[in-house]
Amino acid sequence: MAHAYRFGMEEEFFLADARTRGSPRARLKAFHAAVKARLDTVEREQLQCQIEIASPPTDDIEAARGHLAELRRSLSEIGSERDILTFAAGTHPTARWRDQSATDKARYHGIMADLRMVGQRNLVCGLHVHVEVPDPDTRIDLMGRLLPFLPVLLALSTSSPFWQGERTGMAGYRTRAYAELPRTGLPELFADPADYARYVDVMTRSGAIADATFLWWQLRPSLKYPTLELRVADSCPRLDDGLCIASLYRCLVRRVVRDRTRNAGMTAASRGFIRENLWRAERDGVKAELIDEARAQTVPMTETVEMLLDDTAEDAEVLGCSEACAHARTIVADGSSADRQLAIFSAARKRGARERDALSAVVDLLAQETAAGTATAVGATRAPSRRR
Repeated sequence: MAHAYRFGMEEEFFLADARTRGSPRARLKAFHAAVKARLDTVEREQLQCQIEIASPPTDDIEAARGHLAELRRSLSEIGSERDILTFAAGTHPTARWRDQSATDKARYHGIMADLRMVGQRNLVCGLHVHVEVPDPDTRIDLMGRLLPFLPVLLALSTSSPFWQGERTGMAGYRTRAYAELPRTGLPELFADPADYARYVDVMTRSGAIADATFLWWQLRPSLKYPTLELRVADSCPRLDDGLCIASLYRCLVRRVVRDRTRNAGMTAASRGFIRENLWRAERDGVKAELIDEARAQTVPMTETVEMLLDDTAEDAEVLGCSEACAHARTIVADGSSADRQLAIFSAARKRGARERDALSAVVDLLAQETAAGTATAVGATRAPSRRR
């Protein structure tokens, strides 16, 4: 049988106080206890104001949609019982890092002890996608050859235009904030699996890391599963956007597997172009113009997405996710979450809302879209009244 390229998605969410829209201080313990009692495949995250859901391995895009949509609805219901909002976004529009507390778990205590203030500032949420590969021994080669596609996947996911209650001027600030941590960003260009194994061996034996799960690159081989894990994307409020990114990534894995010459021979210069394109995606989101190394020119996202869809059309057809991949055109045309957040913030400010109240309107929009899993009209959310 042909390889199924099964995939699984992990979505990280923020929690917010339904009255202040900031990080919850009370009721968190009761919320997490209720989630643990009522839901499986839901995990605590590094900070208490975060939570993660996951879909089981599958080759069916609709099965993943149904599983994640139900978890989203359930989290929203549990939260509403306790005046807590749950929402997906790369960064929290209103929360302050100084107010955060680490989750009481041995792994996270160790991370916080190692990272110190940098760990406390890690107030970000991402979308992670695992895709199985036919031959686990090829994962290091595939990782290098998939790197040029990371900027477009990041651009489509951008949902982090605010940080610490301020506009950043960027569509995707999350990866900038996350870059404070060590061993993040692009992975190294390893020569072969033995080169990667030597790197992990020296890092663990020297005590720099406990194991390979402490390599927080934007793309990495999984330690637990025979997969390559995509970690570059912001957490997406609209489930359709997340499924689109997961489907595109799944198709790209199949594409580079069946063509061993695709992006072969990556060099330091190639990696430099990818880094520049990641910056452009962070800054401009779906309005970015990305450098085409072969043509030595920049290309707008509309053209980049069309080339990507054309290049992976056969893979999408075989894997049964053509419609999910085609949703990328909608994201580019209508804007990513960052564009919607900025639109509702600006509309609220034009109506005379205070900046804090305009940010609260952004949180409300994110919570509504996350719970629904689908689009919420910008005009449906208004700035809340002044806090008492």
